Amino acid sequence: MNITKRRVAFVAALVVSVLAIVTVCGLAGCSSCSRSVKSISSDIDGGLDRTVTLYDNTGNEIKSWHGKIDLESNDQEVFFDLNGKRVIIQGGIVVSEED
Repeated sequence: MNITKRRVAFVAALVVSVLAIVTVCGLAGCSSCSRSVKSISSDIDGGLDRTVTLYDNTGNEIKSWHGKIDLESNDQEVFFDLNGKRVIIQGGIVVSEED
């Protein structure tokens, strides 16, 4: 009887271990999970090293910013903090590139 309980416990532990390994391996290759991790680290560290460039409607560069930027947006504007100053962009075309 003791051997049967040990065997059941061993099999249960083995199944749980295999499921945990499969879950971790599955999530490690998941691109949406990678984006979530990057987003969380960006929130914690104050942003990612980026270059944000503002263009007019004809494609001419208006201004460019570089630094550790946590970019946010809504329907009307794009905004971020850089060197203690809030930058709010309304209109134009904004391109953000990670360095």
